[in-house]
Amino acid sequence: MQASGRVRALPPTVFSEFSALAARVGAVNLGQGFPDFDGPEVVREAAVAALRRGDNQYAHGLGAVPLRQAISEHARRFLDLTVDPDTEVVVTCGATEAIFDAVQGLVDAGDEVVAFQPVYDSYAASVAMAGGVLRPVTLQPPDASHPRWWFDAGELEAAFGSRTRVVLLNTPHNPTGKVFTVAELEQVAACCRGWNAVAVVDEVYGHLVYDGAEHRSLAGLPGMAERTLTVSSGAKTFGLTGWKVGWAMGPRVLRDAVLGAHQYVTFAVPTPLQHAVAAALRLPDTYFAGLQADYARRRGKLLAALNASGLVPWTPEGAYFACVDVGGRGFSDDDAFCRDLTTRVGVAAIPLSAFYVDRSRAPCVARFAFCKSDTTLDEAARRLRAANLGARR
Repeated sequence: MQASGRVRALPPTVFSEFSALAARVGAVNLGQGFPDFDGPEVVREAAVAALRRGDNQYAHGLGAVPLRQAISEHARRFLDLTVDPDTEVVVTCGATEAIFDAVQGLVDAGDEVVAFQPVYDSYAASVAMAGGVLRPVTLQPPDASHPRWWFDAGELEAAFGSRTRVVLLNTPHNPTGKVFTVAELEQVAACCRGWNAVAVVDEVYGHLVYDGAEHRSLAGLPGMAERTLTVSSGAKTFGLTGWKVGWAMGPRVLRDAVLGAHQYVTFAVPTPLQHAVAAALRLPDTYFAGLQADYARRRGKLLAALNASGLVPWTPEGAYFACVDVGGRGFSDDDAFCRDLTTRVGVAAIPLSAFYVDRSRAPCVARFAFCKSDTTLDEAARRLRAANLGARR
């Protein structure tokens, strides 16, 4: 007996593969993007309180009312979006489920889905399981003419056509750290309006932007509220990745497309954790400003460590990853570099090629996570310096 052809066609997730390798050889894991420190105590205590008062049965399939209300308030407070908690929000088991449900609810076999590559691997898997066709638009690394990751507007326009059903967008972007500008979002919006496509926008890193970069929601642009699903979660903002509490918000017809899949995928999300995330979303502005400042500090530590080791990173504008060009170092590709780094140097990173639909377009780049404790980052810095990685061969 064996798994279905549909599942066999999906490669193992690169995160599981490299995390397992890091654990086996005792490497510092800067590969997978989970914090090794805990989320706010007040939020964890809110989960304990919900458990103790008996909020332990199924929540409403749409999500617990207090959380849906908090999501609506948070959208107004930080994104200037008006969202009806009763008709325009559905709570899911993390943002990953929200994206999976959105794709299953909107894409028929043969429909095309536009996404920027490097693309988070679960996007491609979701499209494949829906029978859709992924049409990648390539983000190019910074160069002499472009200070940040960029894309060719003509390539974006050419990716859309009569079969386009959905565009998947992630900003701030994993893995590159790119924050899409308003002008770039306008280009995406124009394509969506021109081809009557739906935008599914992953904004899980929305509170993590640096150096004056501004996160803007595509749904806030003219003519986009009615055709956009905005996805987020409590994982990155509150350092609680194991809780898997996410959501999608958008017009009722799109919300219902997500709900149609969600009711058969998980049905409901753990009730006490929903109440705790509701409390988290209502934390004062000082929490969110402090979060941004703290991650900017961690970013600085990682960038300094990489530079001191001879690796020269691009400075990310958002999220919590830094990318480094590792070409010209005697390795066949970025996967070989990252395996050597993990096993010989003792620091795990992720090869960027794993995020490409068309790997022939992938540069030789490694991704490092800085959502780690000072102890972890300091030990990684020590190992990287000792390896003298600046020497090109």
